[in-house]
Amino acid sequence: MKKLALHWQILLGMLTGVLFALILTNFSWGADFVSDWIKPFGNIFINALKLIAVPLILASLIKGISDLKDISKLSQMGTRTILTYIITTVIAVSIGLGMVNLIKPGSAISEETRNDLITSYEGDASVRIADAQRQKDAGPLQALEDIVPSNIFDAASDNGNMLQVIFFAIFFGIGLILIPEKTSKPVKDFFDGFNEVILKMIDIIMLAAPYGVFALLAALVVESPSTDLFAALAMYALTVIVGLALMMGFYILIVWIFTKNKPGFFLNGISPAQLLAFSTSSSAATLPVTMERVEEHLGVHKEVASFVLPIGATINMDGTSLYQAVAAVFIAQAFGIDLSIGAQLGIIVTATLASIGSAAVPGAGMVMLVIVLAQAGIPEAGLALIFAVDRPLDMCRTTVNVTGDAAVSMLVAKSVDKLGPPNVKDWDDNYPAEKTQVVNQEI
Repeated sequence: MKKLALHWQILLGMLTGVLFALILTNFSWGADFVSDWIKPFGNIFINALKLIAVPLILASLIKGISDLKDISKLSQMGTRTILTYIITTVIAVSIGLGMVNLIKPGSAISEETRNDLITSYEGDASVRIADAQRQKDAGPLQALEDIVPSNIFDAASDNGNMLQVIFFAIFFGIGLILIPEKTSKPVKDFFDGFNEVILKMIDIIMLAAPYGVFALLAALVVESPSTDLFAALAMYALTVIVGLALMMGFYILIVWIFTKNKPGFFLNGISPAQLLAFSTSSSAATLPVTMERVEEHLGVHKEVASFVLPIGATINMDGTSLYQAVAAVFIAQAFGIDLSIGAQLGIIVTATLASIGSAAVPGAGMVMLVIVLAQAGIPEAGLALIFAVDRPLDMCRTTVNVTGDAAVSMLVAKSVDKLGPPNVKDWDDNYPAEKTQVVNQEI
């Protein structure tokens, strides 16, 4: 295993996890064994990644902003980051709408299958509908109000409050810029050291990544719904996956055009983060690895990566917004509802805004989908139609979310002249020592 590159180790762990679970499902005790003795190790791995997400954001974002030494640079970078994220989200929703109108997967769902799905998953759907209703009742400016925490320690105790942590880190970093350098130096030195410790913790956790994804994929296989329901929803799942593949191709293309880096360079650099995103279905859990790969393997300077990526993990949900567009029209097709051009344009706007408010945790996009459905006049109960295949699709769309974050970080870095050669320095990536020294000397 140690001789294999990290992404091959993770991929091998995923494949063996699936095969292991498929073998055990042939035994009456197999599912219980995986749930009781294998799945907990996957949960421990995810918890370890989530454990360092908030400290990483605080340390890296404060360090990155304070290193700018100029608020005008922060404003320039922030404007370009937000604008690029919004543009890619609109493109993602448009791709989703184009694919679902072309393939029309909802027309393949029979009335009997539709009723079976609603009966099977109406309980899960009602929970998400209730959650979405609470968000809708909160008021039009509630999302803006929620960005500013009343207590940073309370905000840092929940990964769902990532925007609040980002707000505090940016505010703190600006404060460091505005005070005399002599006074700020001890604080900056502390966060520099703190950031290095967190990065080394990521290295240690990633040594267990192949085993963690083995446990996660094994648990997913034994907990999957019946194959009959999967067969009925195959066209819907295919539509989402094709749309996500097109979005992935779009990222590769814009990185190639604007940064002149070849597709192989980009994919090799980000692949461990993509595989981890696929396994965990969480942009927040994957964030530490995404930041490490982007900085060391794609050449994005730390001050850019530490600003762009935490924001992207919170507001850039291109895969999620694409899925919401496909799911909304699919449910409308299944119910025989003909959506007008105006209604579909409304889906673009609503899905874009909803993706910004979607938490970077598994299943959060489902709650936001309820809002999209309500805006388009589609029965929210239709949410039950897609629960059977939501988890595997969640894995796919999270992979696209993370890829989008990495691509945008490279674009922003290029635009502010902060994109350089790779600077691989950690011992967990199986990168030859002599090559590392050469790269560091070039930089």
